[in-house]
Amino acid sequence: MTGKGVFMAEKEEYWDVYDRDKKLTGRVMKKNDWTMAEGDYHLTVLGILQNRAGRYLITKRARDKAWAPGDWEIPGGGVMAGETSLEAVQRELLEETGIDVRGAEGGFLFDYHREDPHEANNYFVDVYKFVLDFDASEVHLQEEETDGFLLATYEQIRGFASQGRFLHYESMKRAFV
Repeated sequence: MTGKGVFMAEKEEYWDVYDRDKKLTGRVMKKNDWTMAEGDYHLTVLGILQNRAGRYLITKRARDKAWAPGDWEIPGGGVMAGETSLEAVQRELLEETGIDVRGAEGGFLFDYHREDPHEANNYFVDVYKFVLDFDASEVHLQEEETDGFLLATYEQIRGFASQGRFLHYESMKRAFV
């Protein structure tokens, strides 16, 4: 075990496996190893960042991503084995945006799940929302993950969603109001 909550062997990352009731099974899987058994899930997080001016930090997926390149999204990612959901969202936001949300207003809002038996990729998503003072000069993107950002209004986000260019909008739109 290297670092808090991250299971690693030769730079391989692992996720905990959950059951249908979002309970830990005691098993782990390699990150992005889509060979999950029926009824197995992994956990991901999304972190909505809203500044005091009421704008939301959204990021554009890198163009070389295998899935949804160039689409807009809320920063987030997989929860590593041994890591809590809160630790994961704090880590992902810091890695992807350079914004440290520890001590920010807000926190966990709700969760939802997706099942994709065709791809053997079932997952839960914990959605967080943090409100804090920040501006564009404080955003430092993780270049491997992102290809730009926008401090967007809710109307802009809805516009991207209506064009099919904002990921997971229907599952999380209630978080923006």
